[in-house]
Amino acid sequence: MKGLLVLVAACSAPATLPELVNAEKLADRGDVDGAVAAYREAQGRCKNLQPARRAKQACAEALLGEGDVLETHGRKDAAIATYLSVPNRAADDPTTAATATYRAGKLLLETGKTVDAWTALWRVVTDWPDEALAADALETIVGDGRGRDARALADQLNKLTKPLADTQVADNLIWWLAQLNERELANPEAARSLYDRIPKDYPNSGLRDDARWFSAMLAKQLGDYKGAALRLRALVATREVSFGAGSYFSIWLDDAQLELGKLLRDKLGDLPGAIAAFRKLPKDYPASILRDDALYELAVTFDKAGKPTDACRVLVELRKLSPDSKYRDEAGVLAASLKCP
Repeated sequence: MKGLLVLVAACSAPATLPELVNAEKLADRGDVDGAVAAYREAQGRCKNLQPARRAKQACAEALLGEGDVLETHGRKDAAIATYLSVPNRAADDPTTAATATYRAGKLLLETGKTVDAWTALWRVVTDWPDEALAADALETIVGDGRGRDARALADQLNKLTKPLADTQVADNLIWWLAQLNERELANPEAARSLYDRIPKDYPNSGLRDDARWFSAMLAKQLGDYKGAALRLRALVATREVSFGAGSYFSIWLDDAQLELGKLLRDKLGDLPGAIAAFRKLPKDYPASILRDDALYELAVTFDKAGKPTDACRVLVELRKLSPDSKYRDEAGVLAASLKCP
């Protein structure tokens, strides 16, 4: 048994570097200079740790910790300089290099050094496009730049779409380019085309369903009602895939289901299709706040289809589901006009 305990102890993960523990304690006490010194000591020792994974983790904590303690205690210029020095000291750790550069960019932006901030943030996007923070850096750039010169910003994004097409940040580039075209540049046709690229070129993108929704709304705005319906159908169809996998539902699904019904009824004259769309919403999304919307629109559609009995039945269902629904008054007027029992 004693031999087994020795073996287990030998295989257990070693404790954190004492210098890192000391740095955190000093930082908590407000001893910034002492904490910085401890983090630098850790930076000198971390590379000797085994296995390599532990060395990488400890070095990342030591490098980022130095900048963090300076930033936390208001020494922004020193923190920026520290963060900007990290990539040269962590050449084999893109995550740490990207994190430090992103933090420097954010601090530079806060201190009004816009040119230097953008230089750092763009570096995160172009040098480490497969790191998660590349998307954050891009969002920060667009958030700051869209009110300055949206056209120049869009041109820069467009230049990067091809060289970064096979990286993790590529879908974000297309997304923000679409956003700029839709909002600042008032070019809905270009925006719709860009949104359409995301589910097509990057089907696993987290922006896929958002892109379908915005593209559908733009198609509707442009009078392309069939195109809007096609995009909404593609969006609601993802529910079946997600349901089978049991993992993910887009926040746009119930909105898309309701919008599809309205579009089919009001713009395409497809009353049976609208009825089917409205019926699906309460059934497929029982927790949706749009259930009463769907039921009221379903009653209206049955009325338009010349089916008053069905309309009255749905109005009763609506009253039971939501006695205080925002459609209470409209439902009462409709019930009176239909002479519902």
